[in-house]
Amino acid sequence: MQYLHLDSSFTPYGKSIEFNSFVFNGGEPHIKISEKSIENEVIITHRLNSFNDVGLLLVATDALRRMDVKLINVLIPYFPAARQDRVMVSGESLSVKVYADIINAQKYNQVTVFDPHSEVTPALLNNVKVISNYEFVKKCLDQINEQVLLISPDGGALKKIYKVSEYLGGIAVVECSKKRDVKTGKLSGFRVYEEDLKGKHCVIVDDICDGGGTFLGLATALKEKNAGKLSLAVSHGIFSKGFAALNQSFDTVFTTNSFRDVEEEKVVQFSVI
Repeated sequence: MQYLHLDSSFTPYGKSIEFNSFVFNGGEPHIKISEKSIENEVIITHRLNSFNDVGLLLVATDALRRMDVKLINVLIPYFPAARQDRVMVSGESLSVKVYADIINAQKYNQVTVFDPHSEVTPALLNNVKVISNYEFVKKCLDQINEQVLLISPDGGALKKIYKVSEYLGGIAVVECSKKRDVKTGKLSGFRVYEEDLKGKHCVIVDDICDGGGTFLGLATALKEKNAGKLSLAVSHGIFSKGFAALNQSFDTVFTTNSFRDVEEEKVVQFSVI
């Protein structure tokens, strides 16, 4: 087994096959694999944060096949557009299916993804292997090392968080909710379905932190219900609006390196693999 790590900052397995990648002036990604002899099976890893990243994955796949590699597996820890798994208003695309169709067309031996947003992504992908967030959350709680409550930010997270709780031996779960305007994306109406949190350490568990609006609103609602310390455990940290507001609301933010590398005082980052 050999590995082709297309992102030099994301190398979850062994040493990478040597290559050179670049983007032509016209915007097209390209790759040249330096090694002359490649084994029959290869795992490609890449963080797909843009269409150029997808393009590099595709040309790398083609290059390996032209070198007569028979079995190609891919690790895509953050599957792009996993949140766009339904059409909410007329005129939208079902974006996750667009990406899934592109990946399926490559006929990979196995496609490994980490904590997809919903069951839609693995349902759309062929030969998929899903890495759950169970061990990630366990690492977070091991580091916290005190009694906690697991906080479900909304109804969409409930099913997954109860599975995490079961895996961890039955940690108590507190359900929450919010309202979102599907046309504007504006959030409101944060509710915590527990009258008194009794100063306990509350850990919000979710798959993605983009701008962080959900978690900031929920942090306020939790404090109003007598929460103690607040921690945030998100599998995929995009953090598009930075950390200033998150640092004010949370004692610790836990995430993985599935999307990007983070160096921030209050952020603890674990490896996906």
